[in-house]
Amino acid sequence: MDLIALAVPFFLLALTIELIVDRVRKTRLYRGNDAINSISTGMLRTTFGYFTRFLPLLAFGFVLENFALIDMPLSWFDASPAGIALWITAALAWDLCYYWFHRFSHEISVLWASHAVHHQSEDYNLSTALRQPSTGFLFGWIFYLPLFVIGFPVEVLITVNAVNLIYQFWVHTQFVRRLGVLDRILVTPSNHRVHHAQNARYIDKNYGGILILWDRMFGTFADERDDESVVFGVRKPLANWNPFWANLQVYDYLLFDAMRTERWRDRLGIWFRRTGWRPADVAAAYAKRPSNLDDFERFDPPVVGSVRVYVMAQFVVMMAASFPIAALFASAGSRAVAIPCLLLWAGLYTLGLLNEGRQYAMRFELVRLLVIVPAGILGLHLDDMVAMPGQWLWIGLVVYLGCSLPGLQLASTGSNKSLLKQKLTNYS
Repeated sequence: MDLIALAVPFFLLALTIELIVDRVRKTRLYRGNDAINSISTGMLRTTFGYFTRFLPLLAFGFVLENFALIDMPLSWFDASPAGIALWITAALAWDLCYYWFHRFSHEISVLWASHAVHHQSEDYNLSTALRQPSTGFLFGWIFYLPLFVIGFPVEVLITVNAVNLIYQFWVHTQFVRRLGVLDRILVTPSNHRVHHAQNARYIDKNYGGILILWDRMFGTFADERDDESVVFGVRKPLANWNPFWANLQVYDYLLFDAMRTERWRDRLGIWFRRTGWRPADVAAAYAKRPSNLDDFERFDPPVVGSVRVYVMAQFVVMMAASFPIAALFASAGSRAVAIPCLLLWAGLYTLGLLNEGRQYAMRFELVRLLVIVPAGILGLHLDDMVAMPGQWLWIGLVVYLGCSLPGLQLASTGSNKSLLKQKLTNYS
């Protein structure tokens, strides 16, 4: 049973409720472009995982089979007092390993390159919780190997991992302030807001998943203060709404420095040195502007209302499409979802361009609608692994294009009028 998949509808319901409360209270904790980018990044992570999630499982299975110190049959983990104690032990052990994985993800450059995705949002709400990297499978599994060496069953650790991640969802909110004694024991919204800060006082603190006690034990705890508001985001802003670039940005920075330094030791070492470290020759030739939170402004390019409406409508369609893709993966595996995922990724990429107000975004979206989507439907029609009858695929395509093309035309007209008005204003 996939607990995370079962929790997704509740995540979306909670997110919707928080969004409604935000609108009613006019707290402006949500921006459509930022929330879409965060959820898009999460959708990319989930769908990309259909093709990569087996890799850590192979490593876990190999270690468990060949190096386990204790043979722990799954039957030990029952509803008896001893079984419950084992479940609690597994959950605590996983949370401790998560603490160190999370901490090193902030302290080692190549790990930060992946984890930075989760911190790029300059808003803080429940959509931020869904903002997850697609490259975590590369190194994250290493930190949990000790649990498999001990001998915990894979099924148990997958379950406690899911519980750990589900717990972390609710702490990404600003509507819950302080919780008294719980703030001293658990990771709470107050504690986790500190973790997402780029303030010097708060940065690189509060790494725990469920328990904040690990941070108190290992000296990485910081309390949220009333005299210094949290500034969310990262010191080097993402400054776009492209979910693919979000996953590549920090890797690109590291590669830039690695290719320009003279010493081979630095070319290799930069990936595994402390986050922020740069070779001396590169730092001198390509100095970075220091961060100044006093003049910090969130990335928020202006986009006309008709484009925002079109993007939101398309995004709702893509979110709805992600559920049958997940069901298809569960029943037929990664081979069956290759084309649907490619179609989804093309859509998420284009929505990012539209939200940035790029001039060529409309043309790219038109190509997606008239070329990429029909080609994908044709591929699904020819794919014998897709159970849907061919005529329904084509009917669905006609309905989708029949709604999307007029909507794109309206969005394009509104965008052109806005651009013309801006030019006339500048001229006058």
